[in-house]
Amino acid sequence: MHDLGFRAMVIPTPTRPLASDPAAIAELADRIIAGEAATADELNGLFAVEPGSSGAEALFAGAQRIRAHFVGMRLKACSVINVKAGNCSENCSYCAQAAGSENDGYQKSKWLPEADIQRAAETSAANGAQAVSLVAAWWGVKEGTQLDMVTKSIRQFAQNGKVRPDVNLGILETQKCADEIAKAGAKVYGHNLETAASHFDSICSSHSWEERMKTIQYIKKAGMGLCSGGIFGMGESKAQRVEFLQQVAYIAPDMVPLNFLNPLPGTKLAHLTPLDADEALTTLAVARFALPDRNLMVAGGKEIVLGDRVGEVFKTGINCVMVGNYLTTGGADPAFWGREAAKYGLEMPQGCIEIVG
Repeated sequence: MHDLGFRAMVIPTPTRPLASDPAAIAELADRIIAGEAATADELNGLFAVEPGSSGAEALFAGAQRIRAHFVGMRLKACSVINVKAGNCSENCSYCAQAAGSENDGYQKSKWLPEADIQRAAETSAANGAQAVSLVAAWWGVKEGTQLDMVTKSIRQFAQNGKVRPDVNLGILETQKCADEIAKAGAKVYGHNLETAASHFDSICSSHSWEERMKTIQYIKKAGMGLCSGGIFGMGESKAQRVEFLQQVAYIAPDMVPLNFLNPLPGTKLAHLTPLDADEALTTLAVARFALPDRNLMVAGGKEIVLGDRVGEVFKTGINCVMVGNYLTTGGADPAFWGREAAKYGLEMPQGCIEIVG
């Protein structure tokens, strides 16, 4: 019989969506452990898991297996010191300290005296923090007297020896700023992307996403470790969360802080409703699938969004937690985290960590 040119019609076998197929989720985790990267379609599929379903169970189990394989079971703990609070020139919609914010629920301050910084570092170390970041509310660091002031504080802070000295000082004007901060003793520079590039203009107009990326280039060239993540729940779509996670994967930070919006009164995002607990936990687990070999830190907003379920963060594959208070709001009892982590087989060591990230 002659071939009439017809192609055999193959009727595809119906496939279940990834979110409702526990075996497919487990197989995706296996492929990630073997070195493959999850695609945007796969990550979007994971975001569709139903809370309490077998798909959700597979998602959390897979995230824990990925964590164990790539980053191990030792929990890292970080803290922050707000060394310059309030009166920021930038108009980030999520921030109580931003230009245009009417929130007055925190104490504003100029650059803290050295003695206050040292006392705060001692408290953080006592709370179990292994790394402490000096955080300032302003545009960033420029060459001249500002850079001199910053590097002097970093040098004195670095002599503490009990915690790793990190900084989060905003946009850097030049490569020299990054180089001098690194020379002063800062081990890691925190500079978040905050959200997907496609969503950034919706939350900030006083500087650009591209300016943040330029600072990240300066940080890496200076040889400092990079801490860069963002905030979920700022009105972004789930597809934009995937976009954000893939952009974070591209810059490959040593540490990725994952925050949840706490819509504080007086801020431009005060009208938003916080994510519900199930969506927040799913988001953390998807982040582990997207960033398998990165240190993932659950940070601001976790107590607000998760409430009495906050201890469940450890089932999502995260391996770092921010302890103590945040920049303008309080946090959970630091001892709580060690107890909760132990329920999931994680060990919380004490003392300064020497590794980057």
